[in-house]
Amino acid sequence: MQEILTIATIIAPITAAVVEAIKKSTGIDKKYTPLAAVCVGVLLGAAAYFIDAEMGMRLWAGAVSGLAATGLFELGKNTAKKDVR
Repeated sequence: MQEILTIATIIAPITAAVVEAIKKSTGIDKKYTPLAAVCVGVLLGAAAYFIDAEMGMRLWAGAVSGLAATGLFELGKNTAKKDVR
């Protein structure tokens, strides 16, 4: 479990950046953003061949990183809204 969280911590910022690029370039509906983040995270986890871990562990870490990236984005968005008021 500790390895999954470590890998997810590494992948999460990259996942967030890729999802943000996808949102800007494709105009994806906002309700599908978390699903896109999890899919991107899983793909990044599978592509992280340089990390010495089993494929299943990397895929789980990618899914966790997608969820974390969504949470990081929402936290930043909600904080920005509170600062405006």
